[in-house]
Amino acid sequence: MRRKRNGHIYLPIFLLVATTAHAQAGRHARRLLSGAANEQTFTTLKGNTRPEANPGNDRGAVAGSTRLEHMLLQLQRPPEQEQALQQYLNELGDPTSPNFHKWLSAVEFGSRFGLAQADIDTVTAWLESHGLTVNGISPNLAVDFSGTAAQVQQAFRTQIHGLSVAGRHHFANISDPQIPTALRPAVAGIVSLNDFRPQAFGHALPEYTAGSGRYPVVPADLATIYDFNPAFTAGYSGQGQTIAVLEDSDIYSAGDWLVFRKVFGLARRFPQGQLLLEHPNSGSGTTCVDPGVNGDSLEAALDSEWASAAAPNATIVIASCQDSGVTSGLFVALQNLLSGGAPPSIISISFGMSEPFLGAGGNAFVNSLYQMAVAEGVSIFVASGDSGGAGSDGGAATAFAGIAVNGYASTPYNVAVGATDFVDGYRGNSNNYWSSTNDSSYGSALSYIPEIPWNATCGSELLALSKGFSTTYGSSGFCHNGGPVSVIAGGGGPSACSSGIAGPGDVVGNTCQGYAKPGWQGIVGNPADGVRDLPDVSLFGSNNVWGHYYLICFSDPNNGGRSCLGAPNTWSGYGGTSFTAPIMAGIQALVNQKTGSRWGNPNPIYYSLAATDFGPNGGGCDASAISNGSSCTFHDVTLGDNVVPCTGTNNCFIGPDPVTVGVLSLSNTAYQPAFRSSGGWDFATGVGSVDVWNLLSNWSSAAAAAPGTN
Repeated sequence: MRRKRNGHIYLPIFLLVATTAHAQAGRHARRLLSGAANEQTFTTLKGNTRPEANPGNDRGAVAGSTRLEHMLLQLQRPPEQEQALQQYLNELGDPTSPNFHKWLSAVEFGSRFGLAQADIDTVTAWLESHGLTVNGISPNLAVDFSGTAAQVQQAFRTQIHGLSVAGRHHFANISDPQIPTALRPAVAGIVSLNDFRPQAFGHALPEYTAGSGRYPVVPADLATIYDFNPAFTAGYSGQGQTIAVLEDSDIYSAGDWLVFRKVFGLARRFPQGQLLLEHPNSGSGTTCVDPGVNGDSLEAALDSEWASAAAPNATIVIASCQDSGVTSGLFVALQNLLSGGAPPSIISISFGMSEPFLGAGGNAFVNSLYQMAVAEGVSIFVASGDSGGAGSDGGAATAFAGIAVNGYASTPYNVAVGATDFVDGYRGNSNNYWSSTNDSSYGSALSYIPEIPWNATCGSELLALSKGFSTTYGSSGFCHNGGPVSVIAGGGGPSACSSGIAGPGDVVGNTCQGYAKPGWQGIVGNPADGVRDLPDVSLFGSNNVWGHYYLICFSDPNNGGRSCLGAPNTWSGYGGTSFTAPIMAGIQALVNQKTGSRWGNPNPIYYSLAATDFGPNGGGCDASAISNGSSCTFHDVTLGDNVVPCTGTNNCFIGPDPVTVGVLSLSNTAYQPAFRSSGGWDFATGVGSVDVWNLLSNWSSAAAAAPGTN
């Protein structure tokens, strides 16, 4: 164990309180299963095969002796127990309820909302009858088990095959798994039988930019633009608060975090800030193994540095675990943090995978974890994604699979954080908002800067207009004439495939259904689509499209880092919703400090405050008209879009000419851009960005009137 006291850096590995399988049994749960599993009839767990598991990628079955460690089988409680849980979560956020803020421990959660012990015994006995080893059961009803590919094939009637995808080797189940029909009432699905991993949401600076100058964002700028400084002056900077950032890599050097804080003036002004590295274990979840430093070390650096920028006196915990083979290390860490004895009050996640790619079992697992988090008073902030409305096509040159959203961010129990850009580069008036010189902390922002959605692609109407194009599509459009063809924009869209079966290629369709719209999301601008919509809130997250981006100290030479020995303008520059989630998590830490309480899911209060700002018909707190001293809690972004280029026939409008590249649209035959910002809530930026001091000042009155969690 390594410790460094002078710099407030601690790197311990904590072993959290163990819980037993019996703690996950509900005290009053009705039995769902009538007896031992009868293997005469089987039910297919549909929607649980990756689209890459196709004949073109198939390299044949893996050896039967191949070990698959820490697979997860997600169980489900009886409908009446699920309804009781929903009611309790709602009451936790209702100040008129006797259950208001009566957070549960993991053991209490399992006891009150678990399965009947006899049902748990039946499921685990069936797994063990096929030679599989049951390692534990977590309070969110996920059974951790291990075995060989042959045992998995025998139990679930699907083979594990090797795949070659874009030059990389993977493995996955080649067909949807099956279970005995007798077990189906208690089983939601298998979380994963493949090694495909979530995507990180940090983006380096592009070669294509439109702004006339460069104004990188440092912590002092963040504090000026989003009105942190009155909060800091009043003593609210995160003292006594803990923010966990979930990672599948360790940070390359804790010294980078120290340098970031020292150079940008945080260490001297806010000396209580500290960094911890944990590899959490709980005794009931998947074993957490130290992942070491790998290609995701960038995320560990930027998450921890910018969470500290927003809450500089808080404790930042890098909770990192190695991928188990079939389960992401992010969720190993989350499951163990929540199953242990003292979960942090705030958690940030800067990774994602679309709902169709997660599959029905994976979505059920994420939802169950976030439900438990809210019950424990934990607020979870998740990056909405960096591919506009095309959540299944992140990292591609063009969108192909149509409209989809990040399944890590689409549950009703988390805050989905999107990304904006500053409009000064588009309007050519940066001198109105940025000083020609830096202060001692390298800050140069003068005030709040009006915002637009972050969009680094040729699908951006504003980017097209700035280059002299009246349209983005067609033979005379920007995308066909040198515009940046990439899928890089702030994520947003409707939940559409949290359950059911996707169409071919995991395109949203077939029997897919999204999460039901939570009551608190009924706000001006939000469509009557009946489903959960993303994002909730946004913050600046651009990667230099219009001359603005974030600076980080990231010195890992093996993964694109740069030395931090020189002036900050020589450091690494990045953008993405990987920044906005930990920053918003830091803002919530200030709220928790000021109110002296955890808040579980804060979305009902965010939306209540936004509704007051916007008014019943919208039009209030338009970001383009806001100046310093505004009383608005949120800045309503009304100009711009997060439309990305596309090919194919899934939500792709090509235009009247037979060109290859179109733009993401609600219609294939008419230009209905997916999505523009507008008055009130919108798919491009949610309720917009936040004024931190007004959020803190208005919180208590809004909390007294806000609806509950659901």
